[in-house]
Amino acid sequence: MMYPLEQLCEQALREISDARDEKSLDDVRVKYLGRSGSISAWGEQMKTLSKEKRPAVGKLLNETRNVVTAAIEQRAEQLRSEKASEALATIDISLPGTPAERGSLHPLTQMLDRAIAIFRRMGFALADGPDIETEWHCFDALNTPPDHPARNEQDTFYLPSGHLLRTHTSTVQIRAMQAAPPPIRVIAPGAAYRRDEIDATHSAQFHQIEGLYVDENVTVADLKGALEFFMRELFGPGTEVQFRPHYFPFTEPSLEVYVKSKALKGGEQWIEVAGSGMVHPAVFEEINKARGDDAYDPNKWTGYAFGLGMDRLAMILFDLPDIRLFAQNDLRFLKQFA
Repeated sequence: MMYPLEQLCEQALREISDARDEKSLDDVRVKYLGRSGSISAWGEQMKTLSKEKRPAVGKLLNETRNVVTAAIEQRAEQLRSEKASEALATIDISLPGTPAERGSLHPLTQMLDRAIAIFRRMGFALADGPDIETEWHCFDALNTPPDHPARNEQDTFYLPSGHLLRTHTSTVQIRAMQAAPPPIRVIAPGAAYRRDEIDATHSAQFHQIEGLYVDENVTVADLKGALEFFMRELFGPGTEVQFRPHYFPFTEPSLEVYVKSKALKGGEQWIEVAGSGMVHPAVFEEINKARGDDAYDPNKWTGYAFGLGMDRLAMILFDLPDIRLFAQNDLRFLKQFA
């Protein structure tokens, strides 16, 4: 009985070696190893053998199956290699290759990275928060009462749940103060949303970096020093910075920031670039209520906050005429920043 099984193995190995393509090799596999194959049929015959013969025949049957399986795998690898070699032989290596498109960071991402790097050097940590916010985080905590125009449904994206898309990243400042006691020094980069009419200078979605610094004896001088340093690092050492009184509900006093730089087109023209001010004591009191303690005692702690529009800064820095260019995905525009 051993001889037919050995003969079957030799026959299978010859057919495997003679297979000239993957289909013929698969036919050999099915012929010998398939459910109705020759080797499988020997397994069915095992139950007809005597107990004395089963161990020897079973051992030879397993060896035969393993040898045939290994030979099929080896031949399959040879066929794949031959096929790949034939394909490579048809390639004309003297022809020029297909150039690979090289991507680059979006100009707004470049602007954000540049601004974040400057603030990092000044000791600010990064903070993050959700785009979908509560009215408390977006307005109430920032001393913006219910009758304030900013809460008008025509100006803000409200959701059916009563939540809204944040109108500024000041919400992250509130969350940062909720999470940790002072001193605190953070910046909050991210997207903000307002129902503005879309034109060359307005968009329903834009990007900000808002900053917050709370510590003992923080003054307007600290605020001015920080923003002057940032503006000169961003626009060049010859940049002039001017602070003009303004009104924001969450800061007192409040200041708008203007710059004038010979490095920019227009040179001697003053351009508004940011809003800022000293954190209003009412904001600290609201944070204390939410925390359930007196961590942000306005009699002990002071702080400043500021907000920078990244889209506007990028338009100024790169001399761009239309904010809509950032969202149009026109490669002719984006390739200029590669």
